[in-house]
Amino acid sequence: MEDHINSWTKHLPHWLWNLLLICFALLIGLVVKFVVTLLLNYYKNRKNADYSFLKSLVTHLSRSLNFFIPLLTLTILLPYLALKDVYEDDIKRWLGIMLIISFASILMNSIKILEDYIFYKYDFNKEDNLKERKIRTQLQFVRRVAIVIIILVTLSLILLSFESVRKLGAGLLTGVGIGGIIIGFAAQKSLGNLLAGFQIAFTQPIRIDDVLVVEGEWGRVEDITLTYVVLNIWDQRRLILPINYFIEKPFQNWTRTTAEILGTVFLYVDYNVPVDKLRGELTRLLKASPLWDQRVGILQVTDAKENTLELRALVSARNSSQAFDLRCYVRENLIKFLADNFSESLPRHRYGINIDPKDIKPDQ
Repeated sequence: MEDHINSWTKHLPHWLWNLLLICFALLIGLVVKFVVTLLLNYYKNRKNADYSFLKSLVTHLSRSLNFFIPLLTLTILLPYLALKDVYEDDIKRWLGIMLIISFASILMNSIKILEDYIFYKYDFNKEDNLKERKIRTQLQFVRRVAIVIIILVTLSLILLSFESVRKLGAGLLTGVGIGGIIIGFAAQKSLGNLLAGFQIAFTQPIRIDDVLVVEGEWGRVEDITLTYVVLNIWDQRRLILPINYFIEKPFQNWTRTTAEILGTVFLYVDYNVPVDKLRGELTRLLKASPLWDQRVGILQVTDAKENTLELRALVSARNSSQAFDLRCYVRENLIKFLADNFSESLPRHRYGINIDPKDIKPDQ
């Protein structure tokens, strides 16, 4: 095979032979791109949007393969290129660097393929999605750590390809001890955040889509990064907190073990309120509402104040969002029931006036 190639190189100019090999490598890349484009258009025009491993593979790896395949082909054909010794080492080095970068891109996009499979396997759109939130939280953290590791290894391999950097490394070894101590103090807080991230990912005091009350704000966990947590507050503001906050400080997690939750509605009424009839109205309202999960629905007198009775309606719902809507629904309709049927039971102030009969003069 090599003798046959050598006979070709003898009859062709070196620059033309090299150009033909480079065009051959690019042609293979164009063929791969054409096939990938056909597959993408095929899946794009399909009516059903169900998960497919091949679809995920093509979607995430198409761009990376467009560069990796020609570079790999050119690397394989490199021994057959007619190059001068002066340029051969430099070309090999830079071709190797580009191949390393494109392979790192393939590895990072392969993580997205795994994510697609996990998202399909553990459907997030469930009422009780505790297991799904647990898996996704761990996956999101592991993905970020894996990407950081891939980038660091890629940079290391690129730097080691230069002879000057390898020689410099030997000289730096003497300063590793002092440098390590300095870096340790400088990066203490960052390392603390990273370790806190590992602890959160695997002990999971919080998960993606958990409902939290933090710093007096109610919201859902939108994102967990290596250093901070994003809380999507109910009014669409974003509360950004350092990740070690959730290790060091107390907070409320309403979905720690289940999404089910109890909600309370307080009413303040007059002492003559017919509690039994109001309790019956609460039962009727709950049975008529799809927001109620039929676990808890009671009305109790929880306090007797100076001028009013405190009534507490305790209701249950499948999640915190439905619990909030159910509370508003119950509060509105119980007040309406009292206003329409027992308006005298609404809160009122009583004033008494003591008048001596002797002070009352008969009409003239």
